[in-house]
Amino acid sequence: MSSQEIPEEKNLPSAQEPGHGGAVERTDDPFADPGLPAHQPRIQDIDERAAKRSERVVAFLFLLSMLATVAFIASFVAFPVDKIVYIWPIGHISILNFSLGVTLGIALFCIGAGAVHWARTLMSDVEMTDERHPIAATPEVKAKVLADFAAGASESGFGRRKLIRNTMFGALAFVPLSGVVLLRDLGPLPEKKLRTTLWAKGKQLINMNTLEPLRPEDVVVGSLTFAMPEGLEEDSEEFQKEIAKAALMIVRIQPEDIKDKRELEWSHEGIVAYSKICTHVGCPISLYEQQTHHVLCPCHQSTFDLSDGARVLFGPAGHALPQLRIGVNGEGNLEALGDFEEPVGPAFWERG
Repeated sequence: MSSQEIPEEKNLPSAQEPGHGGAVERTDDPFADPGLPAHQPRIQDIDERAAKRSERVVAFLFLLSMLATVAFIASFVAFPVDKIVYIWPIGHISILNFSLGVTLGIALFCIGAGAVHWARTLMSDVEMTDERHPIAATPEVKAKVLADFAAGASESGFGRRKLIRNTMFGALAFVPLSGVVLLRDLGPLPEKKLRTTLWAKGKQLINMNTLEPLRPEDVVVGSLTFAMPEGLEEDSEEFQKEIAKAALMIVRIQPEDIKDKRELEWSHEGIVAYSKICTHVGCPISLYEQQTHHVLCPCHQSTFDLSDGARVLFGPAGHALPQLRIGVNGEGNLEALGDFEEPVGPAFWERG
């Protein structure tokens, strides 16, 4: 036998080699339980003043969490969304995002740090071991678990240390307020904004190509003209939002070809004004068939008859295009005689 095949005796455990629990008998089992070290009490276990100091530290962390949550809400209200500041070493950053992140981080960290410090210094740290048992617990085991839980709850001081308990409840109650405040970013309630547009009595129809007021003679039979309300500027911040509701299609039809009585009453010399926004999913309608007076939405092919109240002829649209009542002002320009009488665009909330 070679020297490499002979095991070295110095690698074998001695009969009295010390382990975690003191002397351990020599055994051939490599996975033998080495035992647990003797329990060492903490300073808080033997000195009530030290325990009180730890209690105050935990309470301070929970109180700091509450203050950070209040600061989170105050930052959300106080700082504008477009305010940019320089913070070294981060650089230029939104003061709102920075303050929200820091205050929410402190609030959550202090709750975690307080809970950890409580567990490490005041809750019982006595090691508890159990023999392995079948998955289905016996009544004795269940009774022991409940007893251990009750003992742990008692030793944690949860019922006795009211300062920690009350401040922890306060911190946990305050943190969810951060999420409630963030709901404000969903935007203001729509109120009646989806049901109204910029059109009102006396508003002139402005040609979207020339940006000039439309006159009856500008609209010829067979043409399709797009218009917007007077006063709406293309470079304004609200333009896209408002034009999405107020965009108009202007066509001229021979009065005798108009089938719908109300459509004829709301027109001027055969000039009719309908919403350009498809009632299916809100696409802009732009295809007009002169001979039939049909308009087609290019997105999903919904087809409307402009000579018959813009009723739906084909496609997924659920209802006709809203009509705007128009007339002529003293200057000879086309003007609105009011707003649409129903919401424009796709149906929402049963249009109730």
